Amino acid sequence: MKKIHNSWVNQPGYNCFGCSPDNPHGLKMEFYEDGDDIVSIWRPTFDSQGWIGVLHGGIQAALADEISSWVIFRKLQTTGVTAKLEARYRKPIYISDDHITLRAHLVLQRRNMVEIEVNIFNATDELCNTTNCVYFINTHESAMKNGFRYFELEE
Repeated sequence: MKKIHNSWVNQPGYNCFGCSPDNPHGLKMEFYEDGDDIVSIWRPTFDSQGWIGVLHGGIQAALADEISSWVIFRKLQTTGVTAKLEARYRKPIYISDDHITLRAHLVLQRRNMVEIEVNIFNATDELCNTTNCVYFINTHESAMKNGFRYFELEE
């Protein structure tokens, strides 16, 4: 697995809830490439709970949405917007877990629409959530015009 360099760090105005390392209220996600998959290892916090001791379902959806966008950034080298997100919560994820692992990959691409599958595993590698995200993607030209930078692997 190789870490993906976040090209937006230190850019003026960058404060993404999902991936900015400087957003005090954000998820601070980092991403890795592992073959066809984009992977993130994330640590639940007390502030991310829903029911007592359980990771909030909305946080799980935000994690899945964010990693899906990184599949588009890295694998398709463009940007997109979420059109649909459907989560299947299979098992609770506990905030006492020292980490969870998200794995996402491209399932389908048709013209300007892509579908991405995200699987979320708890600290003992049990599948707890499967989310399908559908995105409308931008052309490379449009993405570049709006400030997109290519996402390369770190050395």
